[in-house]
Amino acid sequence: MHDFGDEMTHKETIRHKGIIESIGSDCCQVRILQASACSSCSARQLCRSSESKEKLIEVRGHYPTLHVGDSVTLVGSVRQSLRASVLAYVVPLILMVIALFVGTHLAGEAAGALASLLTLALYYGVLFLLRDRIGKRFEFSLTSDS
Repeated sequence: MHDFGDEMTHKETIRHKGIIESIGSDCCQVRILQASACSSCSARQLCRSSESKEKLIEVRGHYPTLHVGDSVTLVGSVRQSLRASVLAYVVPLILMVIALFVGTHLAGEAAGALASLLTLALYYGVLFLLRDRIGKRFEFSLTSDS
């Protein structure tokens, strides 16, 4: 097994089997498949990949020895998954609750609810606009299965 990324201990990583879909000069696309191992993964509550049959993940880096169709293991850190969960669930929840209380206090329940929903839409809009910048903080590595 040839490792293409940084070394991490097994307890610090989340691993998914995948297949190379495409290879570019600075990244490749890996299709990960739902596996029965997801049910025993310690991060299964945080990871949403087990909810779909397959998912396409972009992995940055140059991989000259890999080819389309190769079987690989996608490796990411548990810390990254926790950071992603905070960005996707915890921060918006806190922002919604704050907007609800402020809006309710200033203009009533309906305004509080509307402020909460608008805050959520604005937050996810900003995340969408900053997706490239945020994506640089979420790096995956590949391990060849052959």
